Amino acid sequence: MPINQADAFIEFALHAGVLRFGEFKTKAGRLSPYFFNAGLFHDGQRLGQLAGFYARKLQAANAAQTLGFDMLFGPAYKGITLAACTAVALAEAGHNIHFAYNRKEAKDHGEGGLIVGANLSGRVMIIDDVISAGTSVGESVALIKAHGAEVAGVLIALDRQERSGTAAEVGDYSALEDVQQRYGVPVHAIACLDDLIGYLERREDPELSRWRAPLAAYRERYGCTRARKR
Repeated sequence: MPINQADAFIEFALHAGVLRFGEFKTKAGRLSPYFFNAGLFHDGQRLGQLAGFYARKLQAANAAQTLGFDMLFGPAYKGITLAACTAVALAEAGHNIHFAYNRKEAKDHGEGGLIVGANLSGRVMIIDDVISAGTSVGESVALIKAHGAEVAGVLIALDRQERSGTAAEVGDYSALEDVQQRYGVPVHAIACLDDLIGYLERREDPELSRWRAPLAAYRERYGCTRARKR
C-alpha cells in the first residue's frame, strides 16, 4: 500500500498507463527505461484524481510555508487543463482561488489579448506537467511579470532529476535547477525519479522490480546529484 503522496501518485500513474517502463528515446536522444505522459490522464475520473494530487501538494507546501500563492496559471496547452482542475480540487478542499491561462496567439476580437480567465495579480503559481527545456516556464514568467504580478513558483507532476544535454554530452544542471537559477522561483514536484526508484525497491512485484537496475543505471549516468538532496 502507498505510504506517502509520492508513492500514491506513482502507483496511480502506473495503473493509468501514464507511467510506463520499457525503452524510450527522449527529446535529448537518450534511451530512457521509463516514460511519463500526462496527456494520457484523459478521462474525468483520472483527471479528478490527478487534480487532487496537485491540490494536496500545494496545500502541504503552503502549510510548511515554503510556498505562498494567490492564484494559478496554466501554460498552453497541457497546463490549461491542469490549472483548471487543480483550482476545482482546491475549491472542494475549501480554498476557492482564481486561475488563468494563455493563448498561443493573441486574440484580436472579443476580449482580446493572450490571457484568458482571471486577471494576473498577486503571487501566481504556475501549474504544468513536466519541465523539459524550461521554455514554457520562461514564457509564463515573462507574461506574469508583464501584467505586474509575481511568480510564486512552479508545480509539476514529475521531476526526472536528470541533467540537461544530449546522450553524448551531459550538462551540469537539470532543467528544473536551471529554471530555479534563471528565474529565481521555487519548483516543486509531486514525485521525482528518486521517489520512483524507492517505490520499486519497496515492492516485491517481479514485473516491477526488474526495472530497479535499469532506472538506477540511468540515474547514475544522467542524474543530477544536487537534485537528489531536495
